[in-house]
Amino acid sequence: MARGDGENDYESDFGRMKRITEQVKSGKVLVSDGAWGTFLQQKGLKPGECPEAWCLSHRQDVLDIAASYVAAGADMILTNSFGGTRFKLEHFGLASRVAELNRAAAAISREAAGPARFVLGSMGPTGKLVLTGDVTEQDFYEAFKTQAVALAEGGVDAACIETMSALDEATQAVKAVKENTELEIVVTFTFDVTIQGAYRTMMGVSPAAMAEAMLAAGADIVGANCGIGFEHMIPVAAEIRAAAPAAPILIHANAGRPERRAGKDVFPETPEMMAARVADLIAAGAGIVGGCCGTGPAHIAAIAAAVRAANGSASTPSGGGEARRE
Repeated sequence: MARGDGENDYESDFGRMKRITEQVKSGKVLVSDGAWGTFLQQKGLKPGECPEAWCLSHRQDVLDIAASYVAAGADMILTNSFGGTRFKLEHFGLASRVAELNRAAAAISREAAGPARFVLGSMGPTGKLVLTGDVTEQDFYEAFKTQAVALAEGGVDAACIETMSALDEATQAVKAVKENTELEIVVTFTFDVTIQGAYRTMMGVSPAAMAEAMLAAGADIVGANCGIGFEHMIPVAAEIRAAAPAAPILIHANAGRPERRAGKDVFPETPEMMAARVADLIAAGAGIVGGCCGTGPAHIAAIAAAVRAANGSASTPSGGGEARRE
């Protein structure tokens, strides 16, 4: 049974927490959460304000966001720690508070998730590049190590290294988590469509190259987030599956591509539109499905309903067996 279907699902027959990979490989498709940044802005986060600082200054607002996704049917929720490395926090004068802010972010989502949901510690890119001489790979490692250890101390089940585009940065993030915590490791890159119709990150990395490199580094789950909607995530998932036939795949898609309307960016895909593509996304290889920019609790509720329908009608496991080999 999927963790989240009931209180007794939290532990296995051996009395320990089931890991996310065990859940997916047992045959269940799991549901993740949706956007956080958009939600924080709706609650009053101002341009130029540090989102992670809200874990201390606006704790209840952050807790409300996490709880809304649990109520919508998510099996796992992220933490408000996307920009939680010293490289990002130094812009707000908060580089010395990395551990404090990440522990707080983890504790909030852990409270919302309770004992029956997973918590993924969000770890986003630093904004630095080795090739320009901004940082070394060791700088990446140390920054992600501090963040990962604090997230683990705060109670997350897994690290979600997300919105990545460069293999060197993501590899150091994986190593930092793997060598300093016991967390499961999820890695997602952000892809766009080239003029030739291929899927690549801004650094030229393909879905297949990403999957192979991240699994070799020690990731447990690979996938994609942001950038594109479900329509394009389906072939991305299929490329990852072809390159990594045994790996669980997580997809966090935007609610379509943003459109400029009345001076604002609007994401056009409704909950119903996203839910209509869930079955195809699962068929392409996804074992965990959630949202990114432009998605909210209504989108996750619709996705959860579609996933429940797929779980109930699936004739082969979504995460294991010869048919899918995840």
